Amino acid sequence: MSQGSSVFRSPAYGWVIVVLAALAMVATLPGRTHGLGMITERLLNDTSLQFDRQTFGYFNFWGTLIGASFCFPAGWMLDRYGIRLTLPLVVGSLGLVVIAMTRTTSLFQFAILITLTRGLGQSALSVVSISMIGKWFRSNLPLATGVYSLLVSVGFASAFFWGRGQSEIDWRTQWQQLGVILLLGLTPIFAIFVRSAPEDEQPESPTDRHSNELDFSLSEAMATPAFWMIGFATSFYALVSSGVSLFNESLLDERGFEKTALYDLGMMTTGIGLASNLLTGWLATRVRITSLAAIAMSLLAAALLGLPFISTYPGLVTYAVAMGWAGGMVTVLFFTVWARLFGQAHLGRIQGMAQMMTVFASALGPVVLAEVKARTGTYLPAIVLLGCVATVLAVTMAVVPLPQRKSELLANPCLEPNAAT
Repeated sequence: MSQGSSVFRSPAYGWVIVVLAALAMVATLPGRTHGLGMITERLLNDTSLQFDRQTFGYFNFWGTLIGASFCFPAGWMLDRYGIRLTLPLVVGSLGLVVIAMTRTTSLFQFAILITLTRGLGQSALSVVSISMIGKWFRSNLPLATGVYSLLVSVGFASAFFWGRGQSEIDWRTQWQQLGVILLLGLTPIFAIFVRSAPEDEQPESPTDRHSNELDFSLSEAMATPAFWMIGFATSFYALVSSGVSLFNESLLDERGFEKTALYDLGMMTTGIGLASNLLTGWLATRVRITSLAAIAMSLLAAALLGLPFISTYPGLVTYAVAMGWAGGMVTVLFFTVWARLFGQAHLGRIQGMAQMMTVFASALGPVVLAEVKARTGTYLPAIVLLGCVATVLAVTMAVVPLPQRKSELLANPCLEPNAAT
């Protein structure tokens, strides 16, 4: 084996994978609600497309719903062919679709392309990015996830900064630049430097087989209350985040803020999320994971129920702190929990199912807010209702039982092989 090959297969190379995985998550931007949120108002004013806010909301809903089906083939490809093949294929395809999106004037073509950006970006690429960490790390998974989440937050904060600088140009020009970056910039980088986890490329040892016996299959994971409750809580956050992100400019205008508040809020919540990522990554090694989820839901509830009373910049900062901290916690928990509770052997499929749940929820968010706005003239009834649901989830998450079979492995770290250190 060559020295270069040994470096790529070394467990220590997992930390390079952390950086690449974070870069891959940031690359989902054009398929995510907060990415589309940067160009929503310009899209609605595009005379060559000519559709209203509700139509756009339904495009997002069906595009996201159909795009959720991409989670399953992405998870299957990860488990079957590994990261090295799957990641460049998905990123390159997303880049082509984003470029094609800038050249359409047909609503039918636009609907298909936005569905593909959702499927390849929000669904498939997210599954690949998150699973990269779970497949490379066992004993250091919370630490790796904390670092990964920090890098993702920095990446998305940079994207918001870039988006603010591009806010006055035509949306097609901005999206063209983004597509070229994905296709000609990131795809070659991933093709050269990404490697599948060492245990995916080596014969199983007896210890590996024992570890895999403790790992859950998808059906076994879905038979546990923890899978559904944690999945529902993280999906609910996705619903709130997608709805608020897509219509943030309009929502903040309703509360009396200028257009620049959209970018201030995005940078504040992302920056606050950095501290939340690190602290949650550290706490995840010491505190019951469902207790952390309960705290996250409590913060989300406080942010939503307090939003109707916000009309000043200090109030906006308070809202940003609560939303940013809750979002940072949910991010780390979602990235950590599936591998930690259910193991690595079938992580692609389990992560795919969990991601599909969040994608379904994120599809509903914009529709709920758009419908409430259209019927009542304000977003606030929806915001208050979502705050009440978050309160109920906070109480429920505090008492949900964790799966018992995996706890045997967690209680005996010496059984954990191939952990990147």
